[in-house]
Amino acid sequence: MVNPVHLRTLLEVTRLGSFAAAASRLGYTASAVSQQMSALERDTGVHLFQRSARSVVPTEAATVMARHAAKVLTDIEALMAAASKTHDTTSQELRLGIFPSLATYVLPRILKNPQWKGLGIDLRVSVAEPAQTIQGLRTGGDLDVALVYQVGQSGLAWPHTINRQWIGDDNFRVVLPSGWGFRTDAKVAADHLSDMPWIMHHPGTSDATVIERLFASCNLHPRVVAYSDDFHASLEMAAAGLGAALVPELALRHRPAGVVVLDVPEIRLARNVFALLINDKKTARVQLFVDLLADTLGSLGSSDK
Repeated sequence: MVNPVHLRTLLEVTRLGSFAAAASRLGYTASAVSQQMSALERDTGVHLFQRSARSVVPTEAATVMARHAAKVLTDIEALMAAASKTHDTTSQELRLGIFPSLATYVLPRILKNPQWKGLGIDLRVSVAEPAQTIQGLRTGGDLDVALVYQVGQSGLAWPHTINRQWIGDDNFRVVLPSGWGFRTDAKVAADHLSDMPWIMHHPGTSDATVIERLFASCNLHPRVVAYSDDFHASLEMAAAGLGAALVPELALRHRPAGVVVLDVPEIRLARNVFALLINDKKTARVQLFVDLLADTLGSLGSSDK
């Protein structure tokens, strides 16, 4: 299915003439706009732009699609406006559960986005870890949508009546104190890190089990000096020289001075981010919010590359 957010971005690119100008207008990075247009090409099977080192030129197909997209987006706005008239208010309340790093680094960007202001959603937010927010989705719960993550096949479960949508991936990275003599993005084999002190997840949790198995498969047997499930605390301890840590990229956006991020090819792990929605709450406006969330998370990842 074509993402309406991508159609709106296509309109701005064809109107303004460049990815950079469209990015500035919409609050994205140029690389995020490029990723959206590539996704739109994949979804439609149509070649939309002639790309060169210095410019992008819309094809005739892009121009035709943009013309139809304007009508589609107008119809979507009319649909939402008509639906809102059936309620006592013009807004739809959305009770959202969200995990801390997504609430810290992604949600504020959405709330500042002009597209958000047009959705007509009255947001109520609960920040908590996934296991807690999933409880809020159960019968009689206090949430409509939960934004959660899974690490590998770790043990999260939700009612079969819940609709699950993939939002994106938050990749883990190996972080070391800068005083240990490694440069940022240095490629290091996992077994070279085995004898170093490590800050690890508390044992017994599903995430910790996945990480322990991954490390063992890499012949990495950490010498544990601290247990922490708080990524910001782990980063501060790493910056102070206590040990290495495995931290997701979202938490690294405001990393302290005194740490370096390594490329360890054997350690490839991510938090897979999902939106869990109660089916009768999945309106057009909520779906547009979920699409906007996915694009915002994707733009954060592309801006780090």
